[in-house]
Amino acid sequence: MIEPEQAAGDGPAVRYERRGAAALITIDRQHRRNAVDGPTAAALHEAYLRFEADTDARVMVLTGAGGVSFCAGADLKAQETFVGRLMSPEGPMGFTRLTASKPTIAAISGFCLAGGLELALWCDLRIATEDSTLGYPERRWGVPLIDGGTQRLPRIVGLGRALDLILTGRMLGAEEALSMGLVTEVVAPGRHLDRALALAEGLAGFPQRTMLADRIAAIEGLGLPLDEGLDLEAKAGPEVFEDGARGAARFAAGEGRGGAGAGA
Repeated sequence: MIEPEQAAGDGPAVRYERRGAAALITIDRQHRRNAVDGPTAAALHEAYLRFEADTDARVMVLTGAGGVSFCAGADLKAQETFVGRLMSPEGPMGFTRLTASKPTIAAISGFCLAGGLELALWCDLRIATEDSTLGYPERRWGVPLIDGGTQRLPRIVGLGRALDLILTGRMLGAEEALSMGLVTEVVAPGRHLDRALALAEGLAGFPQRTMLADRIAAIEGLGLPLDEGLDLEAKAGPEVFEDGARGAARFAAGEGRGGAGAGA
């Protein structure tokens, strides 16, 4: 467990746990709908660094405690605690200006708003319950997006849809978010964490070097001219190519057939 602040006397505001191959990071400030203040952001950064250093943790799952809110964004009643964080290299909300070296999944239930949505967009995949609400309501208060929201949202849903959400600040239900690609999958209430952890185990079971090479090529290649992107993809290196050749041989011998995806 990480975080000196006590969430209304109920314990640490950020918890780090190992669940199989996953590192589960939980925001627990339920009295503030899991909104993040300065100390909580620092604890999120520390938890992220712990995940990166944990060689046995192959996937990070980020969630909010209680089921009512994934994260309602920055705690606007504690703005003074963010002094010094606005231009921090890791990002005001903890780690939003960093890129993880391993896959990340957001397990969303309830409110996923403002900086909370920016945290979810930071993740590679987003699992949301059917009663979740997502959006940028800070538009109505004149609070800017400074945790990657203006950059990641267009990359995920396209510029037109991103500008709709950024300019209007309107709220989305989970099904509309799924239809535009904002969330990866919608599940029944209460099933978000189980599904995210099952997906994490599926990802952890794949050959890691090739999966991680493909992941970083997709992330870093986005926006590059095609020839530069192809060159980036090719730089995965002989070791990764050899892994691929061995995997192709196993498939040809009958292993891994059947079409089931990760965590299916």
